[in-house]
Amino acid sequence: MLVRDERSRMNFDEFTGEVQHRLELPGTGEAVRATRATLLTLGQRLPEGQAADLAASLPMEVKWYMTGAVHEHGQRFDWQEFLDRVSEIENADPTDAAYHARVVVDLVREQVPESDFQQLRDSLPESEDDGNWGKLFEVVDDGGWSDPQEA
Repeated sequence: MLVRDERSRMNFDEFTGEVQHRLELPGTGEAVRATRATLLTLGQRLPEGQAADLAASLPMEVKWYMTGAVHEHGQRFDWQEFLDRVSEIENADPTDAAYHARVVVDLVREQVPESDFQQLRDSLPESEDDGNWGKLFEVVDDGGWSDPQEA
């Protein structure tokens, strides 16, 4: 797990490189698409201020996906609609898009203050009866991403 303080915050290339590594994607373009699809869609779901708070600790270009690229914040949709949107934007199979989103969210968790990440979790209903957003946090809840080569 990456642990960084304010002085060593990731830049865009490091962030997308880490996404590429974790998802074992062939190129940077695929990593950027996975990141953009996940965070743009998450930005659409969150209220504007909350999206800005969550994105504040991310690289400027990544932050833009959750804030500047979003035309309408605070939309109400469930986990399945989230997956449909991410899959379409990323141009990926829904199963792959779901895994990509989980890994991107886990990397975001490593980069943002715990209170901002908890605010994200609190705003997305995690019960099956209420949208089942808990699936977004499966990698986080399993202890976070780990490099299979380290295991």
